[in-house]
Amino acid sequence: MSRHRTTAVQSERLRTYRPDIQGLRAIAIMMVVAMHCGILDIHGGVDVSFVLSGFLIGGQLFAEIDKTGRVSLSKFWARRFRRLAPGMAITLIATAVLSWIYVSPFRFRDYMSDGLAASVSLINWRLAENGTDYFANDGSQSPYQHFWSLGIEEQFYVVAPLVLVAMVWLSRLIFRNRALVVVFLMAVIAGSFYLGYSQTETNQPMAYFSTPSRIWEIAFGVLLALAAPLLSRMNPGFAAVLSWLGLATILVTGMMITAETPLPGYAVAGPLLGAAAVIAGGCANPTFGAEKILDNPVFNFIGNVSYGWFLWHWPLLILWPSIIEREFTYQDRLRVAVLSLLVAVATHYLIEKKFRESVRIAISPWRGVATGGALMASTVAAMALALHIVPLNLSVGTSTAAAASGFDGTESVKTAVAERTNPKLSQKSLLSAPDDRGDHGCIDDLLIKSYDQRDDCVIGDKTADRTMVVLGDSHAFQWGNTFHKLGKELNVKVVTVIKSGCPALEYTVTREDLGREYTECGLWRTSALAAIEKIEPDVVVVTNRAQETATREGARTTFDTLKDTGAELVYLTDTPYPDFNVPDCLAKNSKGLSACSPRSERVIDRTETRAMERGVAEEHGATVIDTIPAFCADGYCPAVIGGKVVYWDYSHMSGTYAESLAPFLRPTFEEVLDKK
Repeated sequence: MSRHRTTAVQSERLRTYRPDIQGLRAIAIMMVVAMHCGILDIHGGVDVSFVLSGFLIGGQLFAEIDKTGRVSLSKFWARRFRRLAPGMAITLIATAVLSWIYVSPFRFRDYMSDGLAASVSLINWRLAENGTDYFANDGSQSPYQHFWSLGIEEQFYVVAPLVLVAMVWLSRLIFRNRALVVVFLMAVIAGSFYLGYSQTETNQPMAYFSTPSRIWEIAFGVLLALAAPLLSRMNPGFAAVLSWLGLATILVTGMMITAETPLPGYAVAGPLLGAAAVIAGGCANPTFGAEKILDNPVFNFIGNVSYGWFLWHWPLLILWPSIIEREFTYQDRLRVAVLSLLVAVATHYLIEKKFRESVRIAISPWRGVATGGALMASTVAAMALALHIVPLNLSVGTSTAAAASGFDGTESVKTAVAERTNPKLSQKSLLSAPDDRGDHGCIDDLLIKSYDQRDDCVIGDKTADRTMVVLGDSHAFQWGNTFHKLGKELNVKVVTVIKSGCPALEYTVTREDLGREYTECGLWRTSALAAIEKIEPDVVVVTNRAQETATREGARTTFDTLKDTGAELVYLTDTPYPDFNVPDCLAKNSKGLSACSPRSERVIDRTETRAMERGVAEEHGATVIDTIPAFCADGYCPAVIGGKVVYWDYSHMSGTYAESLAPFLRPTFEEVLDKK
């Protein structure tokens, strides 16, 4: 018997249906839903799914290669389309409709951009490029965000049959066996794992979402499929123990991972290796393996509807707070989990099952490919239509021009408070608000460890003899337009020394998106203070977001260093912190626009920290400017002042409102500069 026929016979000995894999599929989706909905802090469900997909698809491809020596691309892709395209299309479009009804117009446009990327299976790259924090809990998540893992799998489905056929052919040609395929898969696994591990520290979103850093998990499943004939010969007792250890590893390591664990890193290897052990042990079909638990009617049912549950749970979870318009409770999370399961059951029996079992589509592979292509094209068209043509559902109904002077003295703030239930705001001003982020000054990214002055760091009058430095984090960067205008008017060169999320004062900061202490901040601050000393500025302005980790010693350390430069010190108190997206609120708020202009005690947070920093600044002879009168009056902090939206997001000033504050600061800076 030839080697080819021997391999084929061995493959035929393997079970065509694996109830333990069906149970593992159920466990994976339950882990995903439980983690996303906050029911149980367990991670790794997606990693289990990746290795399952690799094993199942790899097994199908190798079996076909063994029997025919090739792979029918039309049949392979038709099967994938029949399974994935119908549920995906209806979820994408239904989510778009719900988003248009319930979320703000600005969010709707962002969501449709994500939906368009998801419909062509490239959303993982969009999320990676945008630096998305998957575990953010600030309302920034997209209802299409979970499609990132499906996108990676679909990219694999396009490439895998072509690559595996080529590698099998080369391996037989050179070695007369599959040694080259094994070497190739191991190289992919090692290289991809290393890339994901190393990028976790330097570019976590790219490591988490990109295909090259995640493909090792699917490739691991393909390697298992290649080894399945050999694994089927394992001692049954050993195979049973291996499967039980694998199941325990999935659950234990999944619960050891938290939102603070740097992911993917090495942590995802735990659930993946556990799933691999269950799969490997099941190849030998041991009598007392983990299949005893995994093979049951409940898991079999959940496994059948798992794809639909995956598709529906996340959009409902993200949109539910906007639908109910109240605080999102634990009971609501349970409701989302149950409701999404019910919708998944309906989707499975009414849509998915009909497409999979359609004789008319199945009898012609290219008809299946064409049907899937038509569904994808229709979804792409729907997303593009929603993105570019569907009118925005704005809560501000007037389109007439409104006065847009911004801040014009403290009386303008009092007027804005009086008009907070019906602010004078044009649609044009509102529509421009989310992109009105200011365009003067520089800000260093999270991972930059040292300050280097660049051309974009110098604003105001660049040729002036007098120099002013603005030091701080993004709450300093938001003043860029203000200081650019002031510098022009007062003939001062302004150097912005600013880093994202890094306070000017010497505080320790831990960031959830990094999953660790923000060590880059301390290193950057040290180099920034050294750079300021070399600049020999006439004035140093200090301002930053009030931090919960603030200490008097940390504040004194920075002010001591700055005082030694001989510069005049100015301290700007922190601006209000609405903690909700202000343009979103103005664009769509069924409870009335007054909700967008909350009471001052709600948005002037961390009052003890603010008072401490002000006191330390005064101890060091700094001139203190209280910024609150430019934002709040009579117990309220309005969202619109002088026809301008005050914030472009949840806490940062819009660029045009910041520019309008130059007269508010000018008298103080004229006095300070006269001292030099």
